[in-house]
Amino acid sequence: MNITRRKLLSHMSLLTTAAAAHRRVYGNHDMHASPQSGVPLLDTNALARYVNRLPIPTIARKSGLRPSPTRPSLQIPYYRVAMRKFQAQLHRDMPATTLWGYGGTCPGPTFEVRRGQPILVEWANELPPKHLLPVDHSIHGAEEDKPEVRTVVHLHGGRTPPDSDGYPEDWFVPGKSALCHYPNQQEATTLFYHDHAMGITRLNAAAGLVGLYLIRDELEDSLHLPRGSYEIPLVLFDRSFRQDGQIYYPVSGNPASPWVSEYYGSAILVNGTLFPYLDVEPRKYRFRLLNAANGSYYRLSFAAAATIAADALEFHQIGSEQGFLAAPAALSTLILGPGERADLVMDFTQHRGKVLFMRTDAAVFMQLRVAANESRDDSALPATLRPVPRTPESSAVNIRELTINDSQDRLGRSSIMLLNGAHWDMPVTERPLLGSTEIWSFINLTDDSHPIHLHLVRFQVLDRRPFDLGVYQLTRRIVFTGPPEALSPGELGWKDTVRVDPLAVTRIIVEFAGFAGRYVWHCHMLEHEDNEMMRPYEIVSQYS
Repeated sequence: MNITRRKLLSHMSLLTTAAAAHRRVYGNHDMHASPQSGVPLLDTNALARYVNRLPIPTIARKSGLRPSPTRPSLQIPYYRVAMRKFQAQLHRDMPATTLWGYGGTCPGPTFEVRRGQPILVEWANELPPKHLLPVDHSIHGAEEDKPEVRTVVHLHGGRTPPDSDGYPEDWFVPGKSALCHYPNQQEATTLFYHDHAMGITRLNAAAGLVGLYLIRDELEDSLHLPRGSYEIPLVLFDRSFRQDGQIYYPVSGNPASPWVSEYYGSAILVNGTLFPYLDVEPRKYRFRLLNAANGSYYRLSFAAAATIAADALEFHQIGSEQGFLAAPAALSTLILGPGERADLVMDFTQHRGKVLFMRTDAAVFMQLRVAANESRDDSALPATLRPVPRTPESSAVNIRELTINDSQDRLGRSSIMLLNGAHWDMPVTERPLLGSTEIWSFINLTDDSHPIHLHLVRFQVLDRRPFDLGVYQLTRRIVFTGPPEALSPGELGWKDTVRVDPLAVTRIIVEFAGFAGRYVWHCHMLEHEDNEMMRPYEIVSQYS
């Protein structure tokens, strides 16, 4: 298969696995490696390193109490969060950048809630009527008759009722708002909220609409993990900029259809800042990581030198998207795809007075300055965290085989991306029964790695195995060409987003618990999602 069009940008580190090392094919990077004619870009590599302190997002504050939609006699916390245009200094030496943000910040305020304690959030669209970035009106859901600026908020990983899930067609325009009910009936974990408007999710995300949502519970309290100022959120995404400091988003050569298949920036921002530094004490810290990039996979590590060649330092992963792992896993590198999260503990005790760095395989993007003085540390890294029993395959009442498709022109350029060969507005074909368990097998026919996300539910990854594409295309039979690939420790926990590698079958097992109603599943490479790589599915309370 000719995949020479898939090349790495020098700044970006993408995933490779032992069984997939021959097909380093995780993005159409060469499409966006250079700007369009006449668009001078800022050279982010020329910026001074580590002159800005890492900012920490504010904590969301409730605006009062309101009646619960399920128990009107119960008063529950009510929040109002406005989406606004604002300007921010992303680096000391850059002009101010115009962004969109929840609460007028990027990332938006972090929600901290307790398990079993529901809240109401009113999401208010106070954005201008003109978009920051180029809208493609040829894409389904973004036609000329639609308002240019539309938003709807999805709590990614949340077990929420369908009318609060952020269905892509439930968008609202500037001057309007939507009230969402979040029951928080799930274990302690790292969720995040972001825009999900049909046809322009990629643009709203690139403009800055993202924020963290942390659920806590008594089990987490009992673990005595690092907390307070020793628990640090790290929201990662990459952007490119024009020389005037404004976000650069590429367009195709066709003015009638400016959509491009992927967006990769020239530098990674952490909590909305380029090349930040963080002062730490010589003790354990907890890092809550989110990959909020439009399309980039990050292979992350810590090192004692500001080079990609230095030895990686050990840290521990304690959680994935849907909460704690069974036990801490000692790692030196962590692979994080778009939409994935990781909960880490890094012990700086042996690095007193030193300077450490956080990096990908190709770029160093953050500095950690370890204090020389001793520090008291009463936190723990428990030997065990919580039970994570494996769901037996025998519990599945249905097995679905679902293809990942990428239609390309004769030059190898993507034109439309499909799940199971179906467009968004075709009839719903996935209708699991509430409370049932199913196995979904994703058959990736493309040369991209796609992070597939299912709304509402959590799942476990069963396996990932290479297959013969030619045989499948001729006969629709799956013939495996090797054994299942080893799963990473994070993939053995509960997840809501799974990496579906090229020319491989990736299987997950899902219990469709929570609510009946209409939800979606999609690729979390946002350019793909916006161009048909998203499908509705419906959880039914009974079969008709």
